[in-house]
Amino acid sequence: MNEPTDEELMEAYRTGDRTALETLYVRHSPNVTAYLKAMTRSDAAAQDLLQTTFVSVMRSANRYEPGTKVAPWLFTIARNAALDTLRRQAKGVEVQDDELREHAVEPAMPDQGLKDEISRALDKLPASQREAVVLHKVQGLDFEEVAQVLGVSSTAARIRAHRGYEKLRELLKHLEAA
Repeated sequence: MNEPTDEELMEAYRTGDRTALETLYVRHSPNVTAYLKAMTRSDAAAQDLLQTTFVSVMRSANRYEPGTKVAPWLFTIARNAALDTLRRQAKGVEVQDDELREHAVEPAMPDQGLKDEISRALDKLPASQREAVVLHKVQGLDFEEVAQVLGVSSTAARIRAHRGYEKLRELLKHLEAA
């Protein structure tokens, strides 16, 4: 028997099947958490924002449009939750975790030195490029989905990611010689 799709699970949740949301949570929480950690650079903040994201999913389930891909929808909700927190921090409103930063990433790699080098290089990218790169390369979203999450056209998402990749190549070119 085939596993239900994310979209089937979301529809089941909307019609009252509470276990469907649990299945979606199990499927997507690792990737959403990784994305939120990439944005905040904080495990604690990522966990808090993950909970906020799924509470928002519960509250907005009736606004979910059947047939809409669930993964980009979840990343959009997570992104909005993170940006709200970052805005509150920028305005001086106290947030629970003082380690929140704009966007940074910690890719999963065995070589800690390389991991740190890539993280520093990603930190140097403009936020719009960094976010496009993380969503595309780290989270594996296609450019249509990246565009949906960022609220831009597919072309704009491609351009942001391309510019980010080019800048990363420049920042990390010394690694090629090693």
